[in-house]
Amino acid sequence: IARFFGSAAMIRMTDVSKTFTMHNQGGAELEVISKASLHVDPGECVALAGVSGSGKSTLLRMIYGNYVSASGSITVGDVDVVRADPRTLIRLRQDTIGYVSQFLRVVPRVPTIDVVAEPALQAGMGTDQAYDRAAELLTRLRIPERLWSLSPLTFSGGEQQRVNIARGFARYYPALLVDEPTASLDGENRGTVLDLITEAKNNGVAILGIFHDAPAREQVCDREIDVSEFKAA
Repeated sequence: IARFFGSAAMIRMTDVSKTFTMHNQGGAELEVISKASLHVDPGECVALAGVSGSGKSTLLRMIYGNYVSASGSITVGDVDVVRADPRTLIRLRQDTIGYVSQFLRVVPRVPTIDVVAEPALQAGMGTDQAYDRAAELLTRLRIPERLWSLSPLTFSGGEQQRVNIARGFARYYPALLVDEPTASLDGENRGTVLDLITEAKNNGVAILGIFHDAPAREQVCDREIDVSEFKAA
C-alpha cells in the first residue's frame, strides 16, 4: 500500500553543526560538521557524497539521534531529534525511522527468522504476516531456509549483511537511513537490494543513504548532497 505524506519533507536538517570533544587531548573541541542543511521528501532517495572522513556517517547518526547536534535543528516527521527526550527518540525509531547500518547487532542465539520478523511484530503486524514477510525477504536475499533457525551471528559477513537488510525492510518506515547497503554483495543480491529500495520509494519512503557504489547510486538516487560543503574550516 503506498503511503505518502504530502509535499513536506520527511527529513529536514537546518544549520546543524557537530563538535567532538577530545577528552584525551585536554578537552579540545573539534568541529567536524558546520551549518549543514538538507531535506529528503517522501518517495525520494538522496545520496550523501564525499570523501572518507567528510562526515557522511556522522550526519546519519545525528538524524537517528545517536549523536547530539551542537546547533541547529533536525526534524523527522514532526519530531525535533535535537531536542527530543529519550522516550520520544525510542518512539521515533519504533514508528517512523529505520536505520540499515553496515553491521548486524542482535541478541545471540536468536534464530534468523525471528531477528528479521521482530521489527514487523513490534510495529503491530500480525504474527503470520510478519513471519511471511521475513521469509519472503530472506528468500529474495538468498539466505537458505536451512539457516533460518540458526543465529545469524554464526553466518559469514555477507550473509549477516543480507539479514540486516532484510530486517531493515521487514516493515514500513516513513523514513529510512541506509549505510552502504550494497557493499560487498554479489551482483544478484545487489540487484535485490536496489529493487527493495525502489519499492520503498514507490511506497513513499524518504531514504537518505551512503552509496559508494556509483552505479547503484545512479540507479536509485534522485540527487546527491556533497557533505564536504558542510566541512568546518
